[in-house]
Amino acid sequence: MAFPLIRNRRLRTSAAMRRLVRENDVTLNDLIYPIFVTHGENIKEEIPSMPGVYHFSLDRLQEEIAEVSALGLPAVLLFGVPHEKDAHGSSAYDPNGIVQQATRLIKTWDSELLVIADTCLCQFTDHGHCGVVHYDEAKQRAEVVNDASLELLARTAVSQAEAGADIIAPSNMMDGFVHAIRQGLDEAGYEHVPILSYSVKYASSFYGPFRDAAHSTPQFGDRKTYQMDPANGREALREADADVAEGADMLMVKPALAYMDVIRMLRDRYDLPICAYNVSAEYSMVKAAAAQGWIDERSIVLETMVGFKRAGADMIITYFAKDIARWIARS
Repeated sequence: MAFPLIRNRRLRTSAAMRRLVRENDVTLNDLIYPIFVTHGENIKEEIPSMPGVYHFSLDRLQEEIAEVSALGLPAVLLFGVPHEKDAHGSSAYDPNGIVQQATRLIKTWDSELLVIADTCLCQFTDHGHCGVVHYDEAKQRAEVVNDASLELLARTAVSQAEAGADIIAPSNMMDGFVHAIRQGLDEAGYEHVPILSYSVKYASSFYGPFRDAAHSTPQFGDRKTYQMDPANGREALREADADVAEGADMLMVKPALAYMDVIRMLRDRYDLPICAYNVSAEYSMVKAAAAQGWIDERSIVLETMVGFKRAGADMIITYFAKDIARWIARS
C-alpha cells in the first residue's frame, strides 16, 4: 500500500514549504484595473452598486492614475461615459471623445502605463446596444445589424489607437469584429497595436452593476442575439477559433467566476495569452458580503484570483486590482 510511505502533508508543514511548492501565484503583472471616465468637472462619484469604484472627470483622473502607477499596476482598461448619445454611437469614434481624451492625458502622465481601450458602442448609443439598430418593418421589431456595425467599430478602434491606446479590446460580439478592426488598424498604420478580443462573452446576469456604472442598459430587448448563451461551452471554442483566425493577439473570457471551465478550455487549445474578466457583480457580491462581516474579503479575493490563474488565465481584469496590489505589498 502507498500509505504510510506516501504522505502528501509533508509538503504542507510550514508557510515556507507551501510557498516553495506553490503551483500558481498572483502578481502585480497579472492585473488590469478598469476605470470609468466621464465629462464634467471635479467629478469623483462613487458608483452605488460598486463600492470603491468611481466615475472620474478628466480633471480628477490624474489622482487615480497616480495611485495606480504608485501601486505598480501595469495596465488600465478605459470605459467612457459620454455626455451625449445618438443612434450610431458617434462619440465612440470621435477623435475628441471621452476615451480618446483620457488616453492622451494618461500617456502624458505615465507613458509606461498600458492603456487598454474598450471598443464597443453600447455606452455611446441612445438605445444601449453594441451595434447599429435597424427596425425591420416585416418582423415589426428592432434588430442589431451585424455588418453595418463593423465599420463603426473599426473607426472606433482606429480613433483609440490614434489617441495612444496600447491595446484595443473589442467587446461587442459582432461576427467578424476582429477581422474588421485588424484591417482598419493595419490600413491606418497601427499594425503594431494588439487586439485583446472579448472572444467569449456571455449574456450574463453578472453585468448588472457595470451597466449602472457605464449607463449602458439596453433601452429595448437584451443582448442575447449576440452575446453567448451561458449554457454553451463548445460554442466558446468556435468563437475563439474565429477570433484567432481573424488576427486576435489575446483572448478573453467574460465573466470569469462561473466560467473557469471555459478559461481552461481555451488554455488547453491555444498558445495565445488568455485574459479573465472578474466582472462587476463578482466584485459587488464580495464587497456586500464583506461589509456584513460574513466573509474575509482579502482571503476570498486572493483565493478567487488564484483560481483564475489555476484555470489558465495569464491576466485578470478586476476592480480589486488596487486592493490586491496593496495586499501583495504587505505580504
